[in-house]
Amino acid sequence: MANWKFDPAHTSVSFSARHMMVTTVRGNFAPPTGKLEFDQAHPENSYVEAVIDAKTVNTGVEMRDNHLRSADFLEVEAFPNITFKSTKIEVTDENEGLITGDLTIHGVTRPVVLDVEFLGALNSPFGDKRAGFAASTKINREDWGLTYNQALEAGGLLVGKDIKISLDLEAILVTEPEAENVMTA
Repeated sequence: MANWKFDPAHTSVSFSARHMMVTTVRGNFAPPTGKLEFDQAHPENSYVEAVIDAKTVNTGVEMRDNHLRSADFLEVEAFPNITFKSTKIEVTDENEGLITGDLTIHGVTRPVVLDVEFLGALNSPFGDKRAGFAASTKINREDWGLTYNQALEAGGLLVGKDIKISLDLEAILVTEPEAENVMTA
């Protein structure tokens, strides 16, 4: 099984949620850290683990970002990380699959399924081997204890329950000497 590291310059996590039932607010987090054990010949044997720094939430509006960091939402002082650990990988098509795993947000761990597309692997002009993936899922934030909301006078709620999550990951193959250094560090 080959070990890969996330390339932070080419990896992103973004999300979107409905606001006042009439528009969509989008945001992102700093690139996650983690590990990927990827078997290109047998992807079902692979494993991925990712850690997102919840404090890095960014929607482009400082007041909203601070609210998202507060106890009303992510409560980042008590729960600084959002994590995902795969538990099962199912290949559904030549370059597509489903990754089931445990997602932990706000101290609550629940299973989720990511729709994943393998975008390919190649030898890069930088002298290494890289692989690309795109993944997405939709969660109900209330399942993770993120229940803050306000009723609107016209009906509906201030913040939608459904959160769409998208990930774009570029991974770099870890060479054997580098892998040994990682193990001893």
